Amino acid sequence: MIKKIIKSGDLFIWFTGFGLAITLIMIAGLLLIITANGSEYFLPSKIIQVRTTTGENFAGEINQEEEIPIHNSIDSATTKTDYRIKLKTGNRDLYGFDFKWFDKNDIVQSSYPDSIALIERVSFGNFYGFITKLKRGDSAVYSLGKDLFDKIEERLKFATDIRNQITDLEKNRIGSINYQIESIRNEIQKIQFNHLDSTETGQREIKNYNSKIANLQTNYLNLEKEDDSLKTLAGLYSIVVKTAEGSEKEILLSDIINIFFPNKMSLLDKARFIFDKIAEFLFSEPRESNTEGGVFPAIFGTIMMVILMSIFAVPLGVITALYMREYAKQGFTVQTVRIAVNNLAGVPSIVFGVFGLGFFIYFVGGTIDQLFYPEKLPTPTWGTGGILWASLTLALLTVPVVIVSTEEALASIPRGIREAALALGSTKWQVIRKIVLPSAMPGILTGIILAMARGAGEVAPLMITGVVKLAPSLPLDSNFPFFHLDRKFMHLGFHIYDVGFQSPNVEAALPMVYMTTLLLIFIVILLNIFAMLARNRLRKKYQSSTF
Repeated sequence: MIKKIIKSGDLFIWFTGFGLAITLIMIAGLLLIITANGSEYFLPSKIIQVRTTTGENFAGEINQEEEIPIHNSIDSATTKTDYRIKLKTGNRDLYGFDFKWFDKNDIVQSSYPDSIALIERVSFGNFYGFITKLKRGDSAVYSLGKDLFDKIEERLKFATDIRNQITDLEKNRIGSINYQIESIRNEIQKIQFNHLDSTETGQREIKNYNSKIANLQTNYLNLEKEDDSLKTLAGLYSIVVKTAEGSEKEILLSDIINIFFPNKMSLLDKARFIFDKIAEFLFSEPRESNTEGGVFPAIFGTIMMVILMSIFAVPLGVITALYMREYAKQGFTVQTVRIAVNNLAGVPSIVFGVFGLGFFIYFVGGTIDQLFYPEKLPTPTWGTGGILWASLTLALLTVPVVIVSTEEALASIPRGIREAALALGSTKWQVIRKIVLPSAMPGILTGIILAMARGAGEVAPLMITGVVKLAPSLPLDSNFPFFHLDRKFMHLGFHIYDVGFQSPNVEAALPMVYMTTLLLIFIVILLNIFAMLARNRLRKKYQSSTF
C-alpha cells in the first residue's frame, strides 16, 4: 500500500502543499509581527502620569510591559512574579533619555489627565507636559484659559507656514543659486586649467562669468535677508510647557511639528492622527538622525535605482540569452559561458559591490574625470559613489537571473513552430521577432520580476557604491541637466540598517525600522504585481496568435 502511494506521487504533492502552507503562514506571521511593532509610529497612545515612592513624577507613553521573576530568599525553588513597565518619557533635552523603567510596586499613583499634551518637535523628539502660556517675545499673550489652545493652533499654523517658506527658500531658491555659482566657477576653473586665461577670448569669458557670479551673489544676499526676516517671524511666538515634575520649558512654535492631546482624542481625531502620520512618513524628509519624520528620499532613491538597474540589466540579459540560444553555435564555448552565468547567480552580492567599486568608480569614473573634468581633480566628479554606479553594479548582479530565465523561456517554444515559419519564407529574425519573443515574453517577464525583487532588497553592494545615510539633494531636481546620476542617494534597505544598528537612539528608532521594513516589502510586492499583470496580459495577447 505504501509503495503504491509513493509510486503514485500523491504523497509528494501533499508534502509540497504542506511546505507551501507552512511557508505562507511564516511569511504572514512575519508581516504581522512587523506591522504590530511598527504600529506605534502611527497609532496615538494615551499619556500616563505616574508618581513613584521616591516622590518623582513622570509622564509618557507605556512602551512595554514585562514580568520580573523574583526568587524567594528562603526557598529558592519558589518564585513570585512582579511586573515593570517601560515609559517613553520624551523630554530628551531635559532628562537626557527617552525611556525609563518603573517597577509597578514603586508607582504609588497613576492617572491619565486630559490636559496633558504630546508636542512633536523638529528636534529632540517628543515633549510631554501641560501647556500654560502662549508668549510673544518675552511677554505672555495668553495664559491658561478656554481659548488658549485655539490661539495656539492659529499661531502654530502661521509658524508652520513660515517654516515651510524657510525650507523652500533655503533648499530650492538659495540652493539653485549656489548650484549656478558652482557651475560657473567650474567653467572659470576649466579656462584656467587649459591656460586660456591669458588669451583675449579667455579673459573676456572670465569677465562675463564673474559678472554673472556678481549678479547671482546679489540675488543670494537678497534671499539671505529674506531668510533672516522669515526666521525672525518664526521665532516670534512660543509656548510655556509645565512638565509632570513641575519644571517649565519654553518651546518656539517654529520648532513644533504638531500638538496632540491623546487622552481626550475622539475616534475622528485618532483617524486624522493616523492619516497625518502616514502622509508624513511617505512624503516628508527624515529628521533626528533618521529616527523621526519620513522616508521620501529613500523611497525615491530605491525606485529610481530599480528603474535604472532594469534599464541596464533587462536588454543586456535578453540579448545575451537570445544570442546564446538562437544564434550561437552550441559547443564548448557556449556551454562554458552558460556555466559561468549560472555560477555568477550564486556569487555573494558584496563581491559585486567590490567589483563595482574597482571597475565602475575607480576605473570608469576615474577615467571620465581625467578626460572631461581634469580641472576638478583631485576632487572626483564621477570617480566616487553615485546612483549610476550603484545601478550598474546591481545590473551585473541581476543580469544572470534575466539570462537564465530568458533562455529557459526561449527553449520552451516548440522547434516545430520555428521550422514552420521558416518553411513559409520568413527570415530568422522575423521568426524571432514575430513568434519566438512574443511567445517567450511571459517567461522573460518572470526573470525580470525576480531580478527586480532581488535588486530592490540588496544593500551590501550599495554601501560601497553610492548609498548614504542622508542625501542633501535628490538625483532628480529642477537644475540642468535635471538627472544627476553622479549624486549619492538614499535607499530603504540601507535606511533600515542605519536606523536599526547605527542610530544613537536605537530604542526610539525601532518603530521607524519596522515601518520602513514593511514599506520596502510593500514596494517589492507592488513591483512584482505590476510585472505579473504585464506578463499575464502579454500571455493572453500572444497565446492565441502564436499557437
